[in-house]
Amino acid sequence: MPAAEPQSAPAGATPGTPHIDAGDAGYSKDLKSRHINMIAIGGAIGTGLFLGAGGRMAGAGPSLAIAYAVCGVFAFFVVRALGELVLYRPSSGAFVSYAREFMGEKGAYTAGWLYFLNWSTTAVADITAAATYAHFWAMFSDVPQWLCALVALAVVLTANLISVKYFGEMEFWFAIIKVVALVAFMLVGIYLVVTQHDVDGSTPGFANITSHGGIFPMGMLPMLLVIQGVVFAYASVELCGVAAGETENPQKILPKAINSIMWRVGVFYVGSVVLLALLLPYTEYSEGQSPFVTVLDKVGVPGAAGVMNLVVLTAALSSLNSGLYSTGRILRSMSLAGSAPKFVGVMNKGKVPYGGVLFTAFFGVLGVALNGFVPDDAFEIVLNFASIGILGTWAMIMICSLLFWRRAQEGALERPSYRLPWAPYTQIVTLVFLASVAFLMWYGGGVGRTTIYCLPIIAALLVGGWYVVRKRVVALASAK
Repeated sequence: MPAAEPQSAPAGATPGTPHIDAGDAGYSKDLKSRHINMIAIGGAIGTGLFLGAGGRMAGAGPSLAIAYAVCGVFAFFVVRALGELVLYRPSSGAFVSYAREFMGEKGAYTAGWLYFLNWSTTAVADITAAATYAHFWAMFSDVPQWLCALVALAVVLTANLISVKYFGEMEFWFAIIKVVALVAFMLVGIYLVVTQHDVDGSTPGFANITSHGGIFPMGMLPMLLVIQGVVFAYASVELCGVAAGETENPQKILPKAINSIMWRVGVFYVGSVVLLALLLPYTEYSEGQSPFVTVLDKVGVPGAAGVMNLVVLTAALSSLNSGLYSTGRILRSMSLAGSAPKFVGVMNKGKVPYGGVLFTAFFGVLGVALNGFVPDDAFEIVLNFASIGILGTWAMIMICSLLFWRRAQEGALERPSYRLPWAPYTQIVTLVFLASVAFLMWYGGGVGRTTIYCLPIIAALLVGGWYVVRKRVVALASAK
């Protein structure tokens, strides 16, 4: 590669002269405080809790609560690091823009395409999940899974293409539905525990934990192995950082939204799993059913399964909505720097980077085809590749944060008052944790190990892609 790779900001830049990213221009500032707050909530609550917790509870027992707590802490570190960068310089390009500033164009290129790998595969998983959930109702049972997937993609894509305001409103109400459902379940669960109400022959309480092997019924290893799936449950926490570029006053709104993530994780994730463990023995839960549906069914709540299925469907559509939104903005930032195709940087009259949104949706269409050929395996195939993208994205955010801290130590820039605590140790420990998760994916065998073996292929594609785009990247940087 040429030695003249452009660097976006010299290490000795004068404090007070922030990096300017062309990808930040042209956006409307239509996202309000309520949108950002609910986007932060929605990003921290997804299908990983509503559906995935059942299988993980069956596999790891009550220790699943510890796994959610540990992963929640590191997810908070990641979003807090991104929040500090956003307060330093709000950008719709988010961590790709920061990678460009602190790591050069190669770093931005790598960060952007890893993020695209995350969300393009997650989009496939989301529409697959949505199609699967739709089949729960008899009226859709005869509709092919691929057609349900296509309809789900079309509905969310249309809202994303109109304007950011439509995205914000859709995500706001999706998050409201998820929060109301969780709060309602937790109130019912607390009532059942306090009153010792019978749940299908089982009396709620600590006996459901102590009499069935304790917190670690099968040892600590199963808890460690489920961590890779738990990380996926937190995959959207960085979304509020991307959305900050289309917010009127991110300096005021974002710190409150990010700080609230920690207690939401504690209440909704850890609290829910603890309640599930108290209500029924872990052996009563299964991979194929939402654990919340399991409890409500055994209590005999009429219509509970249908209502919870609607909530899980909402969570899948919310994730798809977020993925189309965020990748559209990230791809535009990359396009204007030359590391992504030109057409993904084009905006429509609604100030939406529709080229990038459509490009991500195209991979969703490939997911529709996957649902047509291998409907039973589609979800598992893409989920593991999405996990690689998540680990790569979080690692790039922490590397950018580490370089940002170092630049501040050198006096080249000033950190905002809203900071990632305990830097640089927080970044280093988080990077070690992410590497450990990748090792656990390999150690667990199966599809996870196969995915890790695909890392050299992903690396080769990234290197080959850089050789394709580097001349345009250098030319655009020189023109600036």
